[in-house]
Amino acid sequence: MSEAQPAASVGRRGVAAKRAPDDTDRRLINAIQGEFPLSERPFAEVGVLLGLAEDEVIARLQSLLDDRVLTRFGPMYQIERMGGAFCLAAIAVPEAQWTSAVEAVNAFPEVAHNYRREHALNMWFVLATETPEGIADCARRIEAATGLVVHLFPKEREYFVEMRLEA
Repeated sequence: MSEAQPAASVGRRGVAAKRAPDDTDRRLINAIQGEFPLSERPFAEVGVLLGLAEDEVIARLQSLLDDRVLTRFGPMYQIERMGGAFCLAAIAVPEAQWTSAVEAVNAFPEVAHNYRREHALNMWFVLATETPEGIADCARRIEAATGLVVHLFPKEREYFVEMRLEA
């Protein structure tokens, strides 16, 4: 999740949000990080905490996704335990091609997230696939879509980082 951006501005990830979140959106974003309820009606539980109806919580989350204030919502799994794979990847994107490359990369459901770096390899992203072989396949498809070489950096070891960003 990124800081609030003015309408149609480009955030740190290079993704244009259509609007800035309002105060209620910010409270919702902060509330859903980390401890999202696992129950039959989790959106109702979040709504109780925020003084919102269940339907409003769902509608606001959908609006945040539709307006690209958020690019993802949902749990993160240790995919290797289910037979899949994660891999860090990077591309050297010419500045003139940045927007089209971001759109192309983000169009792949295997792309968990991406971010911009001040480096020759200026776009970094995480691939998550159902099988280990899916990583190379997805990288080839991204190369075909962007015309750019995808560099893969397989995981050597794992560590846990809890990240919560104040909206």
